[in-house]
Amino acid sequence: WLQQGLETGRQEGRQAEASRLLERQLTKRFGPLPPPVRTRLAQAAVEQLEDWAERILDATSLDAVFTQDSQ
Repeated sequence: WLQQGLETGRQEGRQAEASRLLERQLTKRFGPLPPPVRTRLAQAAVEQLEDWAERILDATSLDAVFTQDSQ
């Protein structure tokens, strides 16, 4: 159970750091983020955050970063 707790803590730390980094990048590129976007970032899995981080390179708007999720 100790090992499982450590792994869970590492995963949560990874998610929190990825979320903070992407939030900073999005804010720098598109300006202040609306609360629903910040909430979405905070709740997303690391893999999703990584996908969005790649999309920011080509996106011309904040909506474009998240558009493919609904397709």
